[in-house]
Amino acid sequence: MEMSLEGGFTNLSDDCSTLLLPALSIGNVGQLAIDILVSSSGAKRVAFLDEPSVLPCVGNDAYGPVPEGILALPLEAYESPQHSLTLIQQRSPVLKGMMVEFAKNFARFISSIKKKHVLILSSLDSGRRKIFDPSSIQIHYLSSSTDDGTDKSCEELGFKKLEEYNPSQRRWKHLADLAVGNTIPEDELDVEDELVDDDYYAGLPFAALFSCCKAQGVKVTCLLCYCSEGDNTRDSFQLADAACKLLGLSPENFNGNEPGGWTIPLSWMSVYGPPPDVSMF
Repeated sequence: MEMSLEGGFTNLSDDCSTLLLPALSIGNVGQLAIDILVSSSGAKRVAFLDEPSVLPCVGNDAYGPVPEGILALPLEAYESPQHSLTLIQQRSPVLKGMMVEFAKNFARFISSIKKKHVLILSSLDSGRRKIFDPSSIQIHYLSSSTDDGTDKSCEELGFKKLEEYNPSQRRWKHLADLAVGNTIPEDELDVEDELVDDDYYAGLPFAALFSCCKAQGVKVTCLLCYCSEGDNTRDSFQLADAACKLLGLSPENFNGNEPGGWTIPLSWMSVYGPPPDVSMF
Protein backbone atom coordinates (compact mmCIF):
# COMPACT_ATOMS: atom_id res chain seq x y z
CA MET A 1 0.00 0.00 0.00
CA GLU A 2 1.32 3.41 -0.99
CA MET A 3 0.44 6.82 0.40
CA SER A 4 0.42 10.13 -1.45
CA LEU A 5 0.14 13.21 0.76
CA GLU A 6 -2.03 16.20 -0.07
CA GLY A 7 -0.22 19.42 -0.91
CA GLY A 8 0.99 21.19 2.21
CA PHE A 9 1.34 18.01 4.29
CA THR A 10 4.67 16.29 4.89
CA ASN A 11 3.43 13.36 6.96
CA LEU A 12 0.53 12.06 9.01
CA SER A 13 0.29 13.77 12.40
CA ASP A 14 1.67 11.96 15.44
CA ASP A 15 -0.94 13.80 17.53
CA CYS A 16 -3.75 11.88 15.80
CA SER A 17 -3.06 8.65 17.66
CA THR A 18 -6.40 6.89 17.03
CA LEU A 19 -7.27 5.55 13.59
CA LEU A 20 -10.85 4.83 12.50
CA LEU A 21 -11.75 2.96 9.33
CA PRO A 22 -14.72 1.06 7.91
CA ALA A 23 -14.93 -2.59 7.02
CA LEU A 24 -17.29 -2.92 4.07
CA SER A 25 -20.37 -5.00 4.78
CA ILE A 26 -24.15 -5.12 4.45
CA GLY A 27 -25.82 -1.71 4.36
CA ASN A 28 -22.50 0.19 4.19
CA VAL A 29 -23.02 1.31 7.79
CA GLY A 30 -19.29 1.52 8.56
CA GLN A 31 -18.68 3.79 5.58
CA LEU A 32 -21.66 6.00 6.47
CA ALA A 33 -20.42 6.28 10.07
CA ILE A 34 -16.98 7.39 8.85
CA ASP A 35 -18.72 9.95 6.62
CA ILE A 36 -20.50 11.42 9.64
CA LEU A 37 -17.34 11.50 11.75
CA VAL A 38 -15.25 13.15 9.03
CA SER A 39 -17.91 15.75 8.30
CA SER A 40 -18.77 16.46 11.94
CA SER A 41 -15.24 16.57 13.36
CA GLY A 42 -14.04 19.00 10.71
CA ALA A 43 -11.36 16.53 9.60
CA LYS A 44 -9.31 17.54 6.56
CA ARG A 45 -8.08 15.24 3.82
CA VAL A 46 -4.35 14.72 4.20
CA ALA A 47 -3.53 11.76 1.94
CA PHE A 48 -4.62 9.32 -0.73
CA LEU A 49 -3.90 5.61 -0.38
CA ASP A 50 -3.23 3.30 -3.30
CA GLU A 51 -3.96 -0.39 -2.89
CA PRO A 52 -4.07 -2.65 -6.01
CA SER A 53 -6.76 -4.92 -4.54
CA VAL A 54 -9.29 -2.06 -4.16
CA LEU A 55 -11.47 -1.35 -7.18
CA PRO A 56 -11.03 2.13 -8.69
CA CYS A 57 -13.77 4.73 -8.41
CA VAL A 58 -14.13 8.50 -8.51
CA GLY A 59 -16.81 10.92 -7.34
CA ASN A 60 -17.51 14.56 -6.62
CA ASP A 61 -17.23 16.44 -3.31
CA ALA A 62 -18.06 14.07 -0.47
CA TYR A 63 -18.31 16.51 2.41
CA GLY A 64 -18.89 20.02 1.09
CA PRO A 65 -20.43 22.12 2.58
CA VAL A 66 -20.88 23.23 -1.05
CA PRO A 67 -19.81 21.36 -4.20
CA GLU A 68 -16.49 22.69 -5.46
CA GLY A 69 -15.47 19.96 -7.88
CA ILE A 70 -13.01 18.29 -5.48
CA LEU A 71 -12.69 14.66 -6.52
CA ALA A 72 -13.18 11.80 -4.05
CA LEU A 73 -11.13 8.61 -4.58
CA PRO A 74 -11.38 5.01 -3.27
CA LEU A 75 -9.07 5.30 -0.24
CA GLU A 76 -8.49 8.60 1.52
CA ALA A 77 -7.04 9.63 4.89
CA TYR A 78 -8.40 12.50 6.96
CA GLU A 79 -7.15 14.06 10.19
CA SER A 80 -8.79 16.00 12.99
CA PRO A 81 -5.94 17.14 15.28
CA GLN A 82 -8.43 18.83 17.60
CA HIS A 83 -9.90 15.41 18.42
CA SER A 84 -6.69 13.37 17.92
CA LEU A 85 -8.30 11.35 15.12
CA THR A 86 -7.11 9.90 11.85
CA LEU A 87 -9.94 8.57 9.69
CA ILE A 88 -9.69 6.45 6.56
CA GLN A 89 -12.61 6.21 4.17
CA GLN A 90 -12.95 3.32 1.74
CA ARG A 91 -15.44 3.92 -1.06
CA SER A 92 -15.15 0.80 -3.22
CA PRO A 93 -14.88 -2.93 -2.50
CA VAL A 94 -11.89 -5.25 -2.54
CA LEU A 95 -11.43 -7.63 -5.45
CA LYS A 96 -12.92 -11.06 -4.89
CA GLY A 97 -10.47 -13.41 -3.19
CA MET A 98 -8.12 -10.58 -2.16
CA MET A 99 -9.56 -9.61 1.23
CA VAL A 100 -6.88 -11.26 3.37
CA GLU A 101 -4.10 -9.81 1.23
CA PHE A 102 -5.74 -6.39 1.47
CA ALA A 103 -6.02 -6.74 5.25
CA LYS A 104 -2.36 -7.74 5.54
CA ASN A 105 -1.25 -4.73 3.50
CA PHE A 106 -3.49 -2.43 5.51
CA ALA A 107 -2.24 -3.81 8.82
CA ARG A 108 1.39 -3.36 7.77
CA PHE A 109 0.61 0.22 6.74
CA ILE A 110 -1.12 0.94 10.05
CA SER A 111 1.83 -0.53 11.94
CA SER A 112 4.23 1.67 9.96
CA ILE A 113 2.42 4.90 10.86
CA LYS A 114 2.43 3.88 14.55
CA LYS A 115 -1.15 4.51 15.60
CA LYS A 116 -1.93 3.57 19.20
CA HIS A 117 -5.47 2.32 18.66
CA VAL A 118 -7.37 1.19 15.56
CA LEU A 119 -11.16 1.28 15.58
CA ILE A 120 -12.95 -0.70 12.84
CA LEU A 121 -16.60 0.16 12.18
CA SER A 122 -18.79 -2.37 10.41
CA SER A 123 -22.18 -4.06 10.21
CA LEU A 124 -23.65 -7.56 10.40
CA ASP A 125 -26.61 -9.15 8.65
CA SER A 126 -29.65 -8.83 10.92
CA GLY A 127 -30.88 -12.16 9.54
CA ARG A 128 -28.00 -13.82 11.41
CA ARG A 129 -28.91 -12.36 14.78
CA LYS A 130 -29.89 -15.11 17.22
CA ILE A 131 -31.29 -13.00 20.07
CA PHE A 132 -32.78 -9.50 19.90
CA ASP A 133 -33.14 -7.50 23.11
CA PRO A 134 -34.64 -4.07 22.31
CA SER A 135 -34.05 -2.88 25.87
CA SER A 136 -30.24 -3.03 25.56
CA ILE A 137 -27.64 -1.15 23.50
CA GLN A 138 -27.45 -2.72 20.05
CA ILE A 139 -23.69 -2.38 19.61
CA HIS A 140 -21.41 -5.41 19.57
CA TYR A 141 -17.64 -5.37 19.80
CA LEU A 142 -14.49 -7.40 19.41
CA SER A 143 -11.18 -6.39 20.96
CA SER A 144 -7.57 -7.51 20.77
CA SER A 145 -7.08 -6.55 24.44
CA THR A 146 -7.67 -10.14 25.56
CA ASP A 147 -7.50 -13.54 23.90
CA ASP A 148 -11.25 -14.05 24.15
CA GLY A 149 -12.02 -10.67 22.55
CA THR A 150 -13.43 -8.94 25.63
CA ASP A 151 -12.64 -5.36 26.65
CA LYS A 152 -13.41 -3.69 29.98
CA SER A 153 -14.11 -0.25 28.49
CA CYS A 154 -16.59 -1.65 25.98
CA GLU A 155 -18.37 -3.66 28.68
CA GLU A 156 -18.69 -0.57 30.88
CA LEU A 157 -20.41 1.24 28.01
CA GLY A 158 -22.93 -1.57 27.67
CA PHE A 159 -21.57 -2.95 24.39
CA LYS A 160 -21.88 -6.69 23.90
CA LYS A 161 -18.94 -8.84 22.94
CA LEU A 162 -19.53 -10.67 19.66
CA GLU A 163 -20.54 -14.08 20.96
CA GLU A 164 -19.67 -15.78 17.68
CA TYR A 165 -15.98 -14.95 18.12
CA ASN A 166 -14.08 -18.04 19.17
CA PRO A 167 -10.33 -18.00 18.43
CA SER A 168 -10.24 -21.80 18.57
CA GLN A 169 -13.07 -22.19 16.04
CA ARG A 170 -11.68 -23.43 12.72
CA ARG A 171 -12.43 -20.36 10.59
CA TRP A 172 -11.11 -17.86 13.12
CA LYS A 173 -8.05 -20.04 13.67
CA HIS A 174 -7.51 -20.32 9.92
CA LEU A 175 -7.76 -16.53 9.61
CA ALA A 176 -5.23 -16.03 12.42
CA ASP A 177 -2.84 -18.44 10.68
CA LEU A 178 -3.16 -16.56 7.39
CA ALA A 179 -2.59 -13.24 9.19
CA VAL A 180 0.82 -14.37 10.45
CA GLY A 181 1.79 -15.86 7.10
CA ASN A 182 1.05 -19.53 7.69
CA THR A 183 -0.53 -21.47 4.83
CA ILE A 184 -3.09 -24.24 5.10
CA PRO A 185 -4.07 -26.60 2.26
CA GLU A 186 -7.37 -25.44 0.78
CA ASP A 187 -8.85 -28.93 0.90
CA GLU A 188 -8.66 -28.84 4.69
CA LEU A 189 -11.13 -25.96 4.93
CA ASP A 190 -12.78 -24.75 1.74
CA VAL A 191 -15.54 -27.31 1.48
CA GLU A 192 -18.92 -25.62 1.13
CA ASP A 193 -20.85 -28.56 2.58
CA GLU A 194 -18.96 -28.19 5.86
CA LEU A 195 -19.79 -24.53 6.44
CA VAL A 196 -21.73 -23.74 9.63
CA ASP A 197 -23.40 -20.57 10.92
CA ASP A 198 -20.37 -19.42 12.92
CA ASP A 199 -18.23 -19.47 9.75
CA TYR A 200 -20.15 -16.42 8.50
CA TYR A 201 -18.54 -13.94 10.88
CA ALA A 202 -14.95 -15.02 10.27
CA GLY A 203 -15.54 -14.60 6.54
CA LEU A 204 -16.40 -10.90 6.76
CA PRO A 205 -13.96 -8.04 6.01
CA PHE A 206 -13.89 -6.82 9.62
CA ALA A 207 -12.60 -10.23 10.73
CA ALA A 208 -9.71 -10.16 8.26
CA LEU A 209 -8.75 -6.61 9.28
CA PHE A 210 -9.04 -7.48 12.97
CA SER A 211 -6.90 -10.62 12.67
CA CYS A 212 -4.20 -8.96 10.58
CA CYS A 213 -3.94 -5.88 12.82
CA LYS A 214 -3.76 -8.14 15.86
CA ALA A 215 -0.99 -10.17 14.19
CA GLN A 216 0.97 -6.93 13.72
CA GLY A 217 0.71 -6.16 17.44
CA VAL A 218 -1.67 -3.26 16.85
CA LYS A 219 -4.38 -2.58 19.44
CA VAL A 220 -7.63 -3.00 17.51
CA THR A 221 -11.31 -2.81 18.43
CA CYS A 222 -14.25 -3.60 16.15
CA LEU A 223 -17.61 -1.91 16.76
CA LEU A 224 -20.46 -3.71 15.01
CA CYS A 225 -24.20 -3.32 14.58
CA TYR A 226 -26.81 -5.54 12.95
CA CYS A 227 -28.75 -4.09 10.03
CA SER A 228 -30.51 -4.89 6.75
CA GLU A 229 -30.12 -3.41 3.31
CA GLY A 230 -31.89 -0.07 2.80
CA ASP A 231 -31.64 3.36 4.38
CA ASN A 232 -29.19 2.76 7.22
CA THR A 233 -28.41 6.36 8.14
CA ARG A 234 -29.94 5.82 11.58
CA ASP A 235 -27.67 2.82 12.18
CA SER A 236 -24.65 4.85 11.07
CA PHE A 237 -25.44 7.58 13.62
CA GLN A 238 -25.66 4.90 16.30
CA LEU A 239 -22.31 3.41 15.27
CA ALA A 240 -20.61 6.82 15.07
CA ASP A 241 -21.98 7.71 18.50
CA ALA A 242 -20.67 4.43 19.93
CA ALA A 243 -17.21 5.21 18.54
CA CYS A 244 -17.29 8.63 20.18
CA LYS A 245 -18.30 7.14 23.53
CA LEU A 246 -15.47 4.62 23.42
CA LEU A 247 -12.96 7.35 22.57
CA GLY A 248 -14.29 9.74 25.22
CA LEU A 249 -15.53 12.28 22.66
CA SER A 250 -18.78 14.23 22.79
CA PRO A 251 -20.50 14.89 19.46
CA GLU A 252 -21.94 18.03 21.06
CA ASN A 253 -18.44 19.51 20.89
CA PHE A 254 -18.39 19.04 17.10
CA ASN A 255 -20.76 22.03 16.81
CA GLY A 256 -22.50 20.53 13.80
CA ASN A 257 -25.64 21.84 12.12
CA GLU A 258 -27.82 18.88 13.11
CA PRO A 259 -29.21 17.75 16.49
CA GLY A 260 -26.55 16.16 18.68
CA GLY A 261 -23.69 18.11 17.14
CA TRP A 262 -23.54 16.13 13.89
CA THR A 263 -22.98 17.52 10.40
CA ILE A 264 -24.66 15.74 7.49
CA PRO A 265 -22.18 15.18 4.62
CA LEU A 266 -22.93 16.85 1.30
CA SER A 267 -22.81 13.49 -0.49
CA TRP A 268 -25.82 12.25 1.50
CA MET A 269 -28.13 14.67 -0.28
CA SER A 270 -28.53 12.24 -3.17
CA VAL A 271 -27.89 8.86 -1.54
CA TYR A 272 -31.51 7.73 -1.27
CA GLY A 273 -33.23 10.24 -3.54
CA PRO A 274 -36.05 12.62 -2.54
CA PRO A 275 -38.54 11.74 0.24
CA PRO A 276 -41.79 10.01 -0.78
CA ASP A 277 -44.75 12.07 -1.92
CA VAL A 278 -47.03 12.20 1.14
CA SER A 279 -50.11 12.61 -1.05
CA MET A 280 -50.04 8.92 -1.92
CA PHE A 281 -50.67 7.88 1.68
